[in-house]
Amino acid sequence: MTTTTPTRHHTVVDSPYGPLTLVADDGVLAGLYMTEQRHRPPEEIFGIPDPGPFAETVRQLDAYFAGDLTDFDLPLRLEGTPFQRTVWAELRRIPYGETRSYGELAERLGKPGASRAVGLANGKNPVGIIVPCHRVIGASGGLTGYGGGLERKQRLLAFERGTDDAVPALF
Repeated sequence: MTTTTPTRHHTVVDSPYGPLTLVADDGVLAGLYMTEQRHRPPEEIFGIPDPGPFAETVRQLDAYFAGDLTDFDLPLRLEGTPFQRTVWAELRRIPYGETRSYGELAERLGKPGASRAVGLANGKNPVGIIVPCHRVIGASGGLTGYGGGLERKQRLLAFERGTDDAVPALF
């Protein structure tokens, strides 16, 4: 039996939060990485530079950043453990402009003692913004950890709440 390796492509697009590297496996979005992002894979695995597979992703990101889109509708190829994929699916259920704590997510998953594991899975999210890991906060309501940096998290949350003007642009 022959196994084929997916064809990987990538492109870099500008955003109000700095450059975003988009990665696709066989034309399906598999990564959205910010500069200086924690857990960012090495660029050697991003594949061939080619903006072709990303037209719909770019269209939806542009609409999101313009304030015209609140829910992404893109096919995704998320590689991770079964638990990570379950957490990422739950992240997609957090409504635009709202937040949930790590503990609340753990409760929703039926694992009330797993808030730390939820946090670790959240941090490994390969498709930030589209899978909105920025919407997860600490139990006290404070900002905690974000692979793209706390400043970006603060700006994304302020943007979704319509208060982006109050947060200085850092990128």
